[in-house]
Amino acid sequence: MSPLLLRRHHLTLLPQSERVILRPFIPSDGRRITTIIGRALALDEEEVSRELEALHQDFASRHLDLESTLLANYERVLPHVFTQHTLSLRRKLLIGALFSGEYALEAAALFNPSIVPHPNQDGVPPGGLRFILSLRATGEGHISSIEFRTGLIQPGGGIHLEPTSRFITLPEINPNPNYKKNLFIVKLHEMGFDNSHSATAMEPLGESFTRSDLNQSVLRVRRETRPLPQDLSNTLQCIQWLADSNYEMDFPPELALSERCIFPVSDNESNGIEDARFVRFAEDDGTAMYYATYTAYNGHAILPQLIETQDFRHFRVLTLNGTAAHNKGMALFPRRIDSCYAMLSRQDDENLFIMFSDNPHYWSDPKVLLRPAETWESVKIGNCGSPIETEAGWLVITHGVGPLRKYCIGAALLDLQDPTRVIGRLREPLLVPEGQEREGYVPNVVYSCGALLHGREIVLPYAMSDRATTIVSVSLDELLGRLR
Repeated sequence: MSPLLLRRHHLTLLPQSERVILRPFIPSDGRRITTIIGRALALDEEEVSRELEALHQDFASRHLDLESTLLANYERVLPHVFTQHTLSLRRKLLIGALFSGEYALEAAALFNPSIVPHPNQDGVPPGGLRFILSLRATGEGHISSIEFRTGLIQPGGGIHLEPTSRFITLPEINPNPNYKKNLFIVKLHEMGFDNSHSATAMEPLGESFTRSDLNQSVLRVRRETRPLPQDLSNTLQCIQWLADSNYEMDFPPELALSERCIFPVSDNESNGIEDARFVRFAEDDGTAMYYATYTAYNGHAILPQLIETQDFRHFRVLTLNGTAAHNKGMALFPRRIDSCYAMLSRQDDENLFIMFSDNPHYWSDPKVLLRPAETWESVKIGNCGSPIETEAGWLVITHGVGPLRKYCIGAALLDLQDPTRVIGRLREPLLVPEGQEREGYVPNVVYSCGALLHGREIVLPYAMSDRATTIVSVSLDELLGRLR
């Protein structure tokens, strides 16, 4: 059988090493911190001004707001500043600069995209669609973060990407986020810390509580228990860790989407935010929420997490609960099915699973949906993002791993009313790595974290060998014909 005809859009998103952020660059040795500060304090004001002026000339054009970040990093080392004299703003900025370093977010790769409709469709011509593309950016140390691009699918199906800003900015982290008590306790139970100690800390809190409420309760427990037993200390540390893993962040509204980056915040994602699968989830009343599942990686273990946003400006990051929330590749269906949320997942690094829940934060009881069937997927299979609703069924873009760890993209069709029932499946890949697509950080890979339906075409962004990203479209009718 001849391969499906793909419409290639000849758009390539390559990593740009000039897109940098400022990160803290602080030694772990307190004596070194004090020594560095001492050198800055030894300068007279004229020397400070001269050094700061040179710094501005060298770096100001590379950042939207250089001074705010330098001051923030000064505050990080403020406990080590050993003088009682009032420091000038310029000296504070210079000290902050000594403990800052640039990080090229996408120096290594810009890959594993997902695509969703933009929440703002104002001014879009009839038959067109404004979209948001999420991307996994990877830099030094293989630390991954989430970046965004915007563009327009034109009425005729052509794709135009908006220019990418030279600048990129991290969000403001909300220091006092809200938590739901029932979900918090469920996660403590899963982690083995649902005990009398955690009950003592959690009991005084309301059904919804803030980080400051939690801190006060933990502090009260510490003060009332002297000496502090090791098991209580471990429980309180777990509570704080869990709170750190659930956070909220905001971007200024004036920032373009390509200037916004979600960079690792909590310890459990310190080595990367990987493979976010965004989906526009529509409730029965017509309201919408954008969800994304991603893999948090700390260098040793992975943890699936959930992002919620309605406007791509304010984001909530939450841990996922339940016995099935423990592996990569979770992808949420875009609406409820028989009043339940539905999710694709990977449980055993071989097969594709499906599960249902009455709560998007809690998942258990997964069932095998697809097993490897063809040689090109005989090592393992998984999803390439959330299922797409069509009149013929739920279209699932899949990935399969075959001989020599070659990744190909396939497709399957699930029953609309009962998505546990597979009603169609491609025997040959929809997309295989060819030519230069085979060369990259991880060779012989094509991979996606989400496609969308526009008219009668599937718009499929995909990564080429974990290095760069491109986009193709395929006829829905032709694809359904093959699947059925």
